[in-house]
Amino acid sequence: MHMKKIIAMIVLPAAIIGLLLYTAINADSFMWVSLGFGGLAFLYLLVRFEKRKVEPRELVLLAVLASIAAVGRIPFASIPGVQPTTFVIIMAGIVFGAESGFLVGAVAALASNMILGQGPWTPWQMAAWGLVGLTAGLMSKTGLMKTMWGKIAFGFCWGFLFGWIMNLWGYLAFIQTGGEVSLATLGTYFAASSLFDFLHAASNVFFLLVFSGSWLKSLARFKRKYGLLE
Repeated sequence: MHMKKIIAMIVLPAAIIGLLLYTAINADSFMWVSLGFGGLAFLYLLVRFEKRKVEPRELVLLAVLASIAAVGRIPFASIPGVQPTTFVIIMAGIVFGAESGFLVGAVAALASNMILGQGPWTPWQMAAWGLVGLTAGLMSKTGLMKTMWGKIAFGFCWGFLFGWIMNLWGYLAFIQTGGEVSLATLGTYFAASSLFDFLHAASNVFFLLVFSGSWLKSLARFKRKYGLLE
């Protein structure tokens, strides 16, 4: 099996799960785990360059996209679930590929929490947004993602999936503090966030409907003009 496929299908998921479980058990080590996620994302990106030299302008462009995604969280911080961050990460994954999407998502979470607050939730946000970019890149060549309705369905689903990943972290933290473990408490925990998950999904749909066309054209133009990430 090709090394790139091995990393995408086996090594990366195993590393993500391992880091998340470690954070759930050792909450005080969240910054080390966050840095580990950042390094993992960068190493995964380097797989793309196994046959050629890394161009600095490629990394600069991805850093700019991650910065836009990170800054986009801040004005909407008072409205739970509503922000353009997921939209930007989806665009990065579609145009520049799975590795780039994963890196942009992970870095955006880490960078935005420098302002909004770091904590044991940071690695989980890095994983969740990284997976948004990763799956957007993996599905970018499919017929589904070539249609507007497909992109909308993808963004809507990830509004809930993101929330469920974060709920899992919250529930594990709840268990660590001695909370009761049962299907009832698990269902209640997930149901409590359903409104915020819906707002996240709805905001993804809004940004995709209004901005995805212009973003895709602009990013594709940069990609062609500078011969990036081919």
